[in-house]
Amino acid sequence: MAETDDEQTHPQSIKLPAAVEVFANLKNAKNFAIDIGISLTKIAYYSTVSYRKALYENAGLGNSGERAYKVLEGCRLHFVKFETRHFENCLDFVRANLVHAERFQGKSVKVESEEQFERIGGTATGGGTFWGLGSLLTKAKGFDELLQLAERGDHRNVDMLVKDIYGGDYTSHGLPGDLIASSFGKAMSCNNNSGSQNFSEADIARSLLFTISNDIGQIASLYANKHNLNKVYFGGYFLRNHPLSMHTISYSIKYWSHGKVKPLFLRHEGYLGAIGAFLYGTEQSDKYSWLENYAGSSGFIDSISTKLGIEVDQLEIDQAENAVTFCPLLKDPSTYNPDTMDLVQDKEARDYWLQCFEESVDKFIARAVMSQPQSPTAQDRAVKLKEKYINRLHYLHVEPFAYGALTVRTLLDTIEHCMKEFDFPDPYLHQKKNENEQALQHLQERITAIDQLEGSAKVEALIMGVLSGNMFDWGAKEVAAIMETTDFGFKEAQSKIPGRPWLVDCLDAWIERLEKCPPHKCAAIFVDNSGVDIILGILPFARDLLQRGTKVILCANSAPALNDVTYPELVVTLRNAAKICNVIKKAIKERRLIAMETAQAGPCLDLSRLNLDLCLAMVRNSVDLMVIEGMGRSLHTNLHAKMKCECLKLAVVKNRWLARRLGGDMYAVICKYEPLVRKDKSSDKYESKLKNPQVKTTCDAACKEGSKNVCICTNDGGGNKTELKKKRLASKGSFDSDDNNDDDDDIEGGDSLSSSS
Repeated sequence: MAETDDEQTHPQSIKLPAAVEVFANLKNAKNFAIDIGISLTKIAYYSTVSYRKALYENAGLGNSGERAYKVLEGCRLHFVKFETRHFENCLDFVRANLVHAERFQGKSVKVESEEQFERIGGTATGGGTFWGLGSLLTKAKGFDELLQLAERGDHRNVDMLVKDIYGGDYTSHGLPGDLIASSFGKAMSCNNNSGSQNFSEADIARSLLFTISNDIGQIASLYANKHNLNKVYFGGYFLRNHPLSMHTISYSIKYWSHGKVKPLFLRHEGYLGAIGAFLYGTEQSDKYSWLENYAGSSGFIDSISTKLGIEVDQLEIDQAENAVTFCPLLKDPSTYNPDTMDLVQDKEARDYWLQCFEESVDKFIARAVMSQPQSPTAQDRAVKLKEKYINRLHYLHVEPFAYGALTVRTLLDTIEHCMKEFDFPDPYLHQKKNENEQALQHLQERITAIDQLEGSAKVEALIMGVLSGNMFDWGAKEVAAIMETTDFGFKEAQSKIPGRPWLVDCLDAWIERLEKCPPHKCAAIFVDNSGVDIILGILPFARDLLQRGTKVILCANSAPALNDVTYPELVVTLRNAAKICNVIKKAIKERRLIAMETAQAGPCLDLSRLNLDLCLAMVRNSVDLMVIEGMGRSLHTNLHAKMKCECLKLAVVKNRWLARRLGGDMYAVICKYEPLVRKDKSSDKYESKLKNPQVKTTCDAACKEGSKNVCICTNDGGGNKTELKKKRLASKGSFDSDDNNDDDDDIEGGDSLSSSS
């Protein structure tokens, strides 16, 4: 990402996007690739896009009354798909709208795999067969029209079924009565004079689609069984554009393989040739990470009309600001699924959440407009944003699979993408800054109260603090209403937490772990909200780990989402907290406490797309404890995720419908501790009991704070302080930096870790 302007800028400096724009940003296109097929052509091009990023440390109003922003330049890949017969018109349009059209003359569609592969067989029937025979048998004028015709038909009027032959199920051979015995079997007598034709063109189209889909499924199943494969990946526009054919192939494969082979369908496989041509031609295949822009992509069968008079399908993916990879602590990355609930399969949940998001959109829009009080375009952009998001929700009611997986995470990501696309970079910026400043005023009081406690009572109070802090979530409708209308503070939040036992209650196991086992080497804590949550909930919890001798990495979003704390905000917050708490100050100086960004930009957490620098730091520092906080990160996602290390998941269920569905009520608590399970328990160090610590005799004033003079250093007793420091760093490890560096930048973990990796 390139930084184009450090000065304060205004919303009108960003181009106002259309609600839907085909061949978007064409004038800024840099590279082109074209994949020309018999039926469909795909064009891929690369462009630069400008967007604004709010500056947290300068969140006040500037001279113009507008908040401070930085304009950045990002990269975007655009993919447009249309019928090949329109190729000449589209190419003429592209050439006419390019600034430097001469750069794209005389280049050619080549895709080669650099990995080993083997062609094990195939079939000549597919999308082209369906289109060709369909054109002969019906009056359909195009591929899409033929698919739509099949959607309306009833194949039973054309196909001969088992029950048409045997009168019902053929149980002795395990054949259900509705199984197709002969495709087009009932059409044999269509030219006889004995009777009238009892089927329509729609019935013919559906029978044809089933014939081809069943053939593909059976052949794929046979090849999979022959080569001992348990997964088959399907591609091709014939499948991607029609769920009926996917369903038929799925049924066929499961039937013929007796459920042993799993069919998988690539959502954007129609663009794979164009993507491969682009990446191969520009040699960018392994340099960047990319993420779909839900605001700019069309849906599953959501074609878009153009000025050219043709229907197109499009996909947009943005270059991520950070390189990403799987979290190294996932137990099995190949089977990891971040989402707890599948809204495609679960209609009750889908209907509820789509309605819930539609009812909440006005508050998001109002907050967006309020964040830019001096902008003359804010209201217009907000109206377009709302229109686009509401239309998307309505479309998902009809076609829930339109954008691949449909989950609470993707719905939240979509509104964040729309906020960015319509130039509302951080609507809660000022709210977060105010809440952080107010919470910092109570940090010392909170620390003092914690230090009055010991043993299990202290651990329970720390967990209660995290849960209470997690209540302060502007994305939770009922809680947001309370915060807007009442004086809702930390004590009020504590009173909302129900008594034990909680909905998921592993607190006793967590207490026992801390009391009986050695301290963790390093904890990675994925934080949630700004204000009370991070300052009065998470920081005291992290401070306790530091006092036990555990290093801590605080992991925050890279980009804003609702009132979640972002990495730049976390750096400033830690700097301010260090002025209040000596434990935090000393840990930052010694690089035992750092902040790192996750590469996430939503309220949920996808551990398959984690910041590469963070992943390297987790490996380098032997992270053996992950703490995941909040509804989005530990309930909507990762509730069932399995780790290689110990994991503590904490959340308050701030949605009444969800709480009741889980078997609880509003403000139900998730406190899920997952210990490390090893095969050889005799050698598991976490099974050994904690030895009595040696008495410390030479702690200086910098190591003590609070009314009980709690020691915060990790020395072994008396002796030379310099030698003790060297011994401590050698035994405990460090975050690969100079221990004597007093710069505030020590809070930030990314650069120093990545440069030495």
